[in-house]
Amino acid sequence: MPAQAQQTPEQRAAAIVAKMTLEEKASQLINTAPGIPRLNVPDYQWWSEALHGYAFQPHATNFPEPIGLAASFDAPLVKNIAAAIAVEGTEASDAMVRAGKALELGAGRTYWSPNLNIFRDPRWGRGQETYGEDPFLTARMGVAYVTGLQGPNPDKPLIVATPKHYAVHSGPESTRHTADVTASLHDMRDTYLPAFRAAVVEGKAGSVMCAYSSINGQPACANTFLMQDTLRNAWGFKGTVVSDCGAVRDISSAHKYAPDMVAGSALAIRAGMNVECATESLFDRNSFGQSLNYVDAVKTGKLTVAELDRAVTQGLAQRIRLGLFDRGPVPAPSPSTINSPAHRALALTAADRSMVLLKNDGVLPLATTGGLKVAVIGPLADSRRVLRGNYTNRETADLPSVLDGLKAALPGARITYVPAGASITDGNVVPASALRTEDGKPGMTVSYYPLKPDGKPAATSLMAKFAHAITAPLADTPVATRVEPMVSAELFTQPLLPDGGRVVAKGFLVAPETGTYRVGVRTIFGSFKIGDRPEIAIKNGFNPAVMPVFETVDLKAGQQYPISVGIQVPVLQFGELDWQRISRTPEADVAAAAKDADVIVAVVGITSTLESEESSIKLPGFNGGDRTTLDLPADQMKLLAAAKATGKPLVVINMSGSAMNLEWAKQNANAIVQAWYPGEAGGLAVGRTIAGVTNPAGRLPVTFYRDIKQLPAFEDFGMKGRTYRYFTGQPVYPFGYGLSYTTFTYGPATARSSGSAGGIVVDADVANTGKRAGDTVAQLYLGFPDAPGVPRVALRGFQRIALAAGEKRRVRFELTPRDLASVSPDGQIQVVAGKYRIYVGGEQPDLSGPATFATRTVTKTLPLPN
Repeated sequence: MPAQAQQTPEQRAAAIVAKMTLEEKASQLINTAPGIPRLNVPDYQWWSEALHGYAFQPHATNFPEPIGLAASFDAPLVKNIAAAIAVEGTEASDAMVRAGKALELGAGRTYWSPNLNIFRDPRWGRGQETYGEDPFLTARMGVAYVTGLQGPNPDKPLIVATPKHYAVHSGPESTRHTADVTASLHDMRDTYLPAFRAAVVEGKAGSVMCAYSSINGQPACANTFLMQDTLRNAWGFKGTVVSDCGAVRDISSAHKYAPDMVAGSALAIRAGMNVECATESLFDRNSFGQSLNYVDAVKTGKLTVAELDRAVTQGLAQRIRLGLFDRGPVPAPSPSTINSPAHRALALTAADRSMVLLKNDGVLPLATTGGLKVAVIGPLADSRRVLRGNYTNRETADLPSVLDGLKAALPGARITYVPAGASITDGNVVPASALRTEDGKPGMTVSYYPLKPDGKPAATSLMAKFAHAITAPLADTPVATRVEPMVSAELFTQPLLPDGGRVVAKGFLVAPETGTYRVGVRTIFGSFKIGDRPEIAIKNGFNPAVMPVFETVDLKAGQQYPISVGIQVPVLQFGELDWQRISRTPEADVAAAAKDADVIVAVVGITSTLESEESSIKLPGFNGGDRTTLDLPADQMKLLAAAKATGKPLVVINMSGSAMNLEWAKQNANAIVQAWYPGEAGGLAVGRTIAGVTNPAGRLPVTFYRDIKQLPAFEDFGMKGRTYRYFTGQPVYPFGYGLSYTTFTYGPATARSSGSAGGIVVDADVANTGKRAGDTVAQLYLGFPDAPGVPRVALRGFQRIALAAGEKRRVRFELTPRDLASVSPDGQIQVVAGKYRIYVGGEQPDLSGPATFATRTVTKTLPLPN
């Protein structure tokens, strides 16, 4: 047996590190880690994203956004989805390594997911990435995702999961680099830390990402309470910590906690970080200059060699554990798993299970036979891009929209689509079927122009490189010209333009239907021109979360309109040719269509561009990625009022990644479905729900408030008055709420002591008392003894179960002492002595109503480890 086979990964890594020079050690601390051939250390890229699908392959399966997965209340489903993502990601990353692109983003086996932050405030633009507002639900979904991604053996993981952003991170986006968040020890251990603890202690997550902000005076990536006292010591974490991208720079430049980058880098390593995500790597895969900060830190005495070695050794051990130091030639897979039939079916199942029926007076499900006449309205009715959510580059031009899904699920109906007016939600990628080259081929002729050499020294900083790529003159001739099916690119590198340049697409636009269209481009810097209209310049900042710039034009079906698009490439190539069919008189069109309709289906909401990661967007209701109101956009409210005025039954489908104020719809619509950003199969799933092909059973993973006035200030991270556990007001719809097309009854819960010390076993009967099969989500809520620091009520168990009509089943929950625990004001996790009330039902109990509770008394307070 070879000697290295008898060593642990840590021992093998330590032996390699002992042979490295100082500079070689430092080079391994950046996400783009160069190989060291003399030591048989391969190139490695730590950065890969897989929030709800592998994000670096344009045809990878796009599952519902995590907030929609949370609405399924189905942890086994999330585990299966993570396992599918691991398979697709492995295939895609292997292909990159096989092609000699091991340093490209996505080529590694360390995925920076899941997002386990608590969605404490609906204004936060990245809340869509989370599993909602509840620590218990988030923990269970997080463990499912981690174990599904990593596989059955955490010592030999398929992929390494990276729960993020550790730990108190949930907006505002505009201040995330500079904010010093104040969070009490109670709120940390009661709300912000439990899901991370579960992912690390139970799920055996191999990595954790530290956040941008400071917490109680210390930047997250240098925070000794989080990184040392809690993660490494209390939880026994032995894996790797990676910084959020640019967070190490923030220690000195934004938080002023260190005098310079060298000192900030040293503090992060000393706190327990292993890998710095350097945003410079977006622009240059072969630039490792940032690692010199660690060299200087050692040479100036700010960091010891032992501290540096420990950080590098832990990182190498992770890669050894993944088998990356022992791999031979990477074989080509056969057949491909990318968006395989099985994975597409899983995406549809996930979308089906994410649907939440919030109101139904009997209008749903719609009849699938009998000549039903349906008017479909709203700016998102025929939208495709809205389906995908963020953190995925899944091509959406030809995905079935909600309109397509309704047509598929209601084959016997006559469906009339009524375009809405111009909306801030507009912007679908123009499909290849609507584009023609100059010689009549499908698609557009695309040329790639590099930058002219200017003889100046290469820029070194991130923004200097960006500015140079935007302002430098272009070469007179392209390096390549080819026909592309469409203009839709989200590439972190452009192989044809490695140093930047401009992509120019020319051809003709051909509309399938006569009408009014908004046509434009969504990009960072660029321009476009349609017909004989003047060219329109686009100038945005360095951020892909930008809105399209549109021109409103009238197009005739089948006629060719010349169009040209220019996309400046600051190495990050980002650009789309978008369009949306609209109406100049939407309210009048709705009134006319309603005259010959039996029902109106309105598809409204927002998009993951409007609510997003740190952006430059400032529009009514949105600021920098966050929201400033919970209301639907004004044009949508006007359209809904017009629909209501027709007197015809109104079904509202809301698409969003966060809670909306649906009070008007609750009072005026006949039915409401919350559809989230449901992924590639989401349009079909909405249709199947409306038609009753599937029976909705999703539940809200967040509270739907009436107004932001019901909430504390966005910048206040205290949990008082937030989420169902501490909110005392009246929401529009509560956490855990969701209806069905059948009915369920729950027998009284019974509780008894379990075999394990301090645990409780809870049983309850569930019966489907309706006339059709359906799922229900049995939810167990705990009411605590009257003690300081306890929540008003808290979810402590859930099971999604399928029951046939008339079927009855017993559900069982086994509660551990940690499930029974609460947190004292001074931060002690404990099972407090006193009487506990235990409720099992299909929704959150109304504490003022007649819900039946089981009770259990604990005679002695039991402290638990942190």
